[in-house]
Amino acid sequence: MPGIDPSLPSVRFVEHRLDNGLRVLVAPDHLAPVVAINVWYDVGSKHEQPGRTGFAHLFEHLMFQGSRHVGKAEHLAIVQGAGGVVNGTTYFDRTNYFETLPSHRFELGLWLEADRMATLLDAVNQENLDNQRDVVKNEKRQSYDNRPYGSFYERLLASVMPEDHPYHHTPIGSMADLDAASLDDVRAFFRTYYVPDNAVLAIVGDVDPDEAVASARRYFEPIPPGPGIPPLGDLSLPPHIGRMVREEIHDRVPLTRVHLGFRTPPFGTPAFEALEVATQIAAGGQGSRLYRRLVRERRIAQDVVLFMLPLVEGASVLAGWATVRPEADAATVEAVFREELERMTAEPVTDDELLRARALIESEELAALGRVEEVADRLAMYATLFDRPALINEQLARYLAVDAPAIRQVMRDVVRPDNMAVLTYVPGAGAGEAAA
Repeated sequence: MPGIDPSLPSVRFVEHRLDNGLRVLVAPDHLAPVVAINVWYDVGSKHEQPGRTGFAHLFEHLMFQGSRHVGKAEHLAIVQGAGGVVNGTTYFDRTNYFETLPSHRFELGLWLEADRMATLLDAVNQENLDNQRDVVKNEKRQSYDNRPYGSFYERLLASVMPEDHPYHHTPIGSMADLDAASLDDVRAFFRTYYVPDNAVLAIVGDVDPDEAVASARRYFEPIPPGPGIPPLGDLSLPPHIGRMVREEIHDRVPLTRVHLGFRTPPFGTPAFEALEVATQIAAGGQGSRLYRRLVRERRIAQDVVLFMLPLVEGASVLAGWATVRPEADAATVEAVFREELERMTAEPVTDDELLRARALIESEELAALGRVEEVADRLAMYATLFDRPALINEQLARYLAVDAPAIRQVMRDVVRPDNMAVLTYVPGAGAGEAAA
């Protein structure tokens, strides 16, 4: 497996573990007078129990509703008033909160993150919980229920992942579960997972590493560790779905759209990396195979997309769609889409295609490593998911090492009829009908 390539740029960082278990990563970058702070908590929707889904995403909202020393919504106002930006995201495998600030104000970001890690529950009351439940419900209505094709994400995961696996449900969770959640349930979830020994703090930018570590120690080390993280158990999965899953959804959509999904090896494996290169060849821009065939030559699709959904427990997902032009039909679009993917299982990609895909990936990776906020995010990600922050300096070389035989083999393993979900959205009101 490729290691660090000395010809590629390298991120220098130091790592410390505080007495309470918090992992601190600091990477100096003095190009601009800014500092990115990123806190990754090892909690996502995969950690939720049946009947208690949506908690990780709910906390993405509650984390901005105040803490002992910060009033409701003041976290955002304080950061923005200091000339910074702030946000948070929730995913299947993790939750993160981040700020980018002028370097002379970076301790402000540390104080804010430490205050809510230590004292958030001081501000979590029934009124806040009810209010943020309503915010999440409104988000689900806007992003899933009332958006054309918005339900595909939930339906796709439910088709590709078994019902008893935590990836079967998406981070938005069940609104019925959120309605049933008590204040005690929510507080217990926070006390379990939002603790220093379940977190990684990345600090990247115009800082002195020793001073940054000392500041992290001053603000975070007084916070006690948590009670212990419940084990997830065995989340391994068979490599294939085991059948073809089909569902036709009649919905308020402007055009018919065909979605495809496949179960794949998990994020962090060489096979996953080969699939990422394969998706560039298949659908990376207007020179790609799928775009050329479906949009430019056959003129049967308005657009075409193919991407990897990175997941670390048991399996990931290869997903894509094509929006059918009004004069075409879904069956033809699906057939041509599948034909192009299956062609990659039968014959090697060309040298030109591989060079183009590598160039696109290298350009994207190098651009990302030039942004302090992205470096902070990746350091925390590799530490949280793989216990190896040094992967930040190996990942590009791993992508560039993918060759044509590796792509052909992984496509053979993944793109097969017994490992495929086909979701077809058709204009018109009514419930979808599922068939296997």
